[in-house]
Amino acid sequence: MVGTDTEYYRPKSLQEAIELFYKLKNENKQPMYYSGGTEIITFHRLNLIHTGAIIDIKSIPECMSLEEDENFLIIGAALPLTFLEEKNAFPLLSKTSSGIADHTARNKITLGGNICGQIFYREAVLPFLLVDSFVVVAGHDGVKSYPIQTVFNQTLNLFEGQLLVQFITEKRFLEMPHIAIKKRQQWETGYPLITFAAMKADDQIRIALSGLCPFPFRSLDVERELNNRQMPFEERINQAIKYLPNPILNDIEGSKEYRLYVLKNTLLDILIELEGR
Repeated sequence: MVGTDTEYYRPKSLQEAIELFYKLKNENKQPMYYSGGTEIITFHRLNLIHTGAIIDIKSIPECMSLEEDENFLIIGAALPLTFLEEKNAFPLLSKTSSGIADHTARNKITLGGNICGQIFYREAVLPFLLVDSFVVVAGHDGVKSYPIQTVFNQTLNLFEGQLLVQFITEKRFLEMPHIAIKKRQQWETGYPLITFAAMKADDQIRIALSGLCPFPFRSLDVERELNNRQMPFEERINQAIKYLPNPILNDIEGSKEYRLYVLKNTLLDILIELEGR
């Protein structure tokens, strides 16, 4: 737990959670939503975050759901990554998230915790960016769904008090050809150099990246150049790189130049693999 001076609440409904957040906020408790808690506990111990109350969302059914109908897959934000890997309802998500930390940590890390966390990699969002998922959010104005492109730009842009509830994904994407690649310069479970998630959908290659920049992203301009079949692979990649967002990371995991070298070579592998499928 975070600390003996921190109040703990476990609401059983979205409405109760939202009302509780605003009540605690008005009491100057600086409340935070909590699911796996790995980042909150660590950052609290390091004095990097301060909260007087945590709201555990694991008893809210919508946040723990994994269900599907004829057309859509619904994934709750409070589900642990290992649970999602074992169920494998979204194969690209399973492959992407399996490289996050180690198995013990992933037992605690939740889907929403990874995507909303302060650690900038947020690899679990990559598959949802690729398949144009909808994001379900609860707030004082009720429960609403938004196309992910409208609420995720480098981070998930939520207003204070809003709660990430679910992701809704069209099932037609789930079995499309895809690749997840995690490149590391150091040990097997260290922070990644670059994480790649790619898919061939509607005869076009889609790609999303984490670790290249200090935020995860999918760029339609990059995809346009990579899908230009009038040019050879190497030229497509060189053109695509011109549209990368800035800055390119240059840190202990790898220099900017090394990251771009790895990017070019891995993009070539992805194009070779997916274009023929």
